Parts: sequence; structure tokens; C-alpha cells
Amino acid sequence: MERLLLDTHAFLWWISDDSILRKGAHAAIVDPRNEIFVSAITAWEITVKRLKGKMEAPDNLAAMVDEKGFAHLPLTFHHAELAARLPRHHKDPFDRFLIAQAQAEGLRSSLVTRTSRSTGSGPCALEAQPAAPPVRRDAWPSAALGFPT
Repeated sequence: MERLLLDTHAFLWWISDDSILRKGAHAAIVDPRNEIFVSAITAWEITVKRLKGKMEAPDNLAAMVDEKGFAHLPLTFHHAELAARLPRHHKDPFDRFLIAQAQAEGLRSSLVTRTSRSTGSGPCALEAQPAAPPVRRDAWPSAALGFPT
């Protein structure tokens, strides 16, 4: 059994069209022996970017986590303290929190993420994105995600 933390990209891809994920990431997520977590940080990132008009995404994220059978991972003071101590090459605050949570919670020492950006500070990445050009988050149409506009 493995305990995996989905990053924001992986979670959005999973709820929209899991064929975007690499085979290894897909297999790990569907394996019933694995426990899959989605962080409150992911909800924060999606909501902030949706409200700024940078992406379209559903507003019922907690229900979607439940619907997919994933576990909620709340943010704790310990997570925040660990995030503050991470090396400065992790500049994105959302990524910093996810990396800290993966470290603190022993989530297979791994994030299911779009890139291996966490290398060198603890968690290694189980890459979710195919070996194609990166998808711009702000370019995701609502229809592609299956959500009403």
C-alpha cells in the first residue's frame, strides 16, 4: 500500500480526464490498495486562480474529493513550519506546502505531480503529465473539464 498526495494539476486532470495522466500515475491512483490524498492547499490554489480568472474549475472541490474516494489532507501548523524551512528553490507557495505535507505525512515520500520539481528536498515525484508540451492552466476550457461555463 502506498499513500500518495495529488498536486493541483494531477487532481484537476483526474476529475476532468484521467487519460492525461501518465500510465504509472494513473495505475497508482486507481490501485485500491493505495490511499490517495488531496490537500486543502489544492483547494486554495484552485480557488485563488479561479477567482483571479486564471482558470475555470468547479466550486464544489470537497465534494469532488469525496466522490473520487480520495482523502482530505488539512493544513496544520507543522506543515506550515516545514514549508517555511524548505530550500528557497521552491518558490511557489502552493508547491512548498504540498512538499511539506508529503514530507510530514509520509505520503510515500511522493507527490503525484506534473513535473519532478520536488527533487532534492524530500519527496520524489511520480510524474503525472505525459511527455508532451506543458498544458497552460489558464488555457483549460471549461468544456474540456466538463464543467458548465
